[in-house]
Amino acid sequence: MDKFRMMFQFLQSNQESFMNGICGIMALASAQMYSAFEFSCPCMPEYNYTYGIGLLIVPPIWFFMLGFVLNNNVSVLAEEWKRPTGRRRKDPSILRYMFCSITQRSLIAPAVWVSVTLMDGKSFLCAFSINLDIERFGNLSLIKGMSEAEKIKLLAKIPCKDLFAHQETRVAATKYIKCISQACGWMFLLIMTFTAFMIRAIRPCFTQAAFLKTKYWSHYIDIERKMFDETCKEHAKSFAKVCIHQYFENISGEMRSFHRHRSCKDDSDDDDDEDKRRSDEEKLLGIRAQDDMNKVLWNWHTCKPALALRKDQIDGENNGRLNGEANGALNGFVKGHTHDVGKKEWAVYYSKV
Repeated sequence: MDKFRMMFQFLQSNQESFMNGICGIMALASAQMYSAFEFSCPCMPEYNYTYGIGLLIVPPIWFFMLGFVLNNNVSVLAEEWKRPTGRRRKDPSILRYMFCSITQRSLIAPAVWVSVTLMDGKSFLCAFSINLDIERFGNLSLIKGMSEAEKIKLLAKIPCKDLFAHQETRVAATKYIKCISQACGWMFLLIMTFTAFMIRAIRPCFTQAAFLKTKYWSHYIDIERKMFDETCKEHAKSFAKVCIHQYFENISGEMRSFHRHRSCKDDSDDDDDEDKRRSDEEKLLGIRAQDDMNKVLWNWHTCKPALALRKDQIDGENNGRLNGEANGALNGFVKGHTHDVGKKEWAVYYSKV
């Protein structure tokens, strides 16, 4: 169980590796599903084309949508797209990068399904058997004296081994259509591989700085969301602990007064409990009411902070001239005495040490 937990934590910490693993599993699942799928062509002129093309198109669409569902970045993309602007502007290039990244991963399983289906050729045979020229395979006696509707019905039975009487003609027609289907499959693989190669080859030709910028901030958005969720979980855990402790303290007030005389060991245990409680209260970050927490969450959604960090500690030697007026006002001096303020600050600093 610990090994699975460690593996899951590793995959969570490595989002890209996790999503690549999901894409690989979906690709293998698509190939396995096709091999386990029992192909049953209706062998009817009205439904052969619909069934064959539907088998080639509908499952890839389902796999494509499933790729979006299993990708955690979809919710991040939607939140970033729909959130109010607030103090942080939206960058369309970051949204495009995230969308393209999700789409590329979601296309892997559909591409595998289409490739396997075309290589197998059954759906292609079912869809286009009615378009064959039976005269090219000899044995003209099959269609001699038949009307056009009867010829179409006969051709629609080629995918069904038990319904077509002349097996030699059926085998020849089947091989012919499967050959075309496999050629289409190889062309599809060639086009997909060439497209992926061109994307990777052309990308460095454009502005690499813009690509690095969009990649960095897309990762930042994902990491920021994870850390915000972790911080909310820690705050909720600490909030629940403090709330429960206060509840039991209020209920058991009389019992506490009855057990006032304790040993030294109990006192040390109380000190440890007090330290833990103090730590939990520090994790509350000053937010100790439900309305305050709701306001914080609402502000985070409607007005995220700007991406400009404050520098908490300022170097007095390098920035003394720029911050002289502010330091003078803070220490009770008027403008024009920034030099004296600097001396006073150094004196206070050394007295504290």
